[in-house]
Amino acid sequence: MIGRLILSYPEASRRIGGLLILLVIAVALYSLGISGAWIGRLVPPAETYLVDYPSAGRAISAALIAIIMAINWKLLHLFNRRYQIIAVWLELFGLLMVFFYSFDLSFAFIAKKIGFLITQGVTTTLFISAISIVIATAIALAGAIAKLSRNGVIYGLATFYTSLFRGLPLLMQIYIIYLGLPQVGYVIGAIPAGILALSLCYGAYMTEIFRAGIESISRGQTEGATALGLSPSQTMGLVILPQAMRVIIPPTGNQFIAMLKDSSLVSVVGVWEIMYLARTQGQTEFRHIEMLITASMIYWLLSIGLEFMQSRIEERFGRFNVR
Repeated sequence: MIGRLILSYPEASRRIGGLLILLVIAVALYSLGISGAWIGRLVPPAETYLVDYPSAGRAISAALIAIIMAINWKLLHLFNRRYQIIAVWLELFGLLMVFFYSFDLSFAFIAKKIGFLITQGVTTTLFISAISIVIATAIALAGAIAKLSRNGVIYGLATFYTSLFRGLPLLMQIYIIYLGLPQVGYVIGAIPAGILALSLCYGAYMTEIFRAGIESISRGQTEGATALGLSPSQTMGLVILPQAMRVIIPPTGNQFIAMLKDSSLVSVVGVWEIMYLARTQGQTEFRHIEMLITASMIYWLLSIGLEFMQSRIEERFGRFNVR
């Protein structure tokens, strides 16, 4: 019966559905305890009423925000897709900045420290991440080939490696490498320990990505390359991997972004990367939140850069799809 009504009156059904969504949003905002103080700032005569009746203020605030969201939704649909994306980014970024501004930040302190945070922290973070990415990629390729091997010894080594390093928390791996290797007579510095831990950990995850990508290529490709007289290494490098990269790149790009952020964990062994400097510089004047927000924005910008590079690489290998 309801289905028939929806089919008979699609426009009315759409409007009722929209109203129900607005009601759900308003109820959710009210349940979350949205404050009505912002209404008092915009309309000073209403401030006394909002103070005397806080529940009513919350209800009015929730309803107004839901209505504003509905109006914004309608206005966004007046633009084409490209400008919709730009508008959504600008709006959400503006809301994020308003949220941060509510913390009563000391922008003078941020301006004083951000130069050192970039020159020292960003440089160290990028150095650790770049080397770790290269090593992890090499490990992943070798591990994927080993997991596809018919040799039991090689397969056993590869599966033990991936099981161990995917099963241990990265922070624990950093501690074990940095504090454990000296116990067997090999003293390792903080930065090499961090690079080694990141490389081994993400190499294990990426091994499965590379393996799945290689296995996604049909056996006929290998048979055709063999028929043409290509060696196994030539087949892998010239035929299989270029096609498999379409499958490998998207999840591998996600792993690179995750590695960039997880490089903050090496701060526990005293590496002067972004997170370590944000903590120590914030302690000097008890301005922790300023430094943490600044560090988070730097990580975000670096991640955006990696996302851009990933999209360009995907476009490059996506050309193989063109027939």
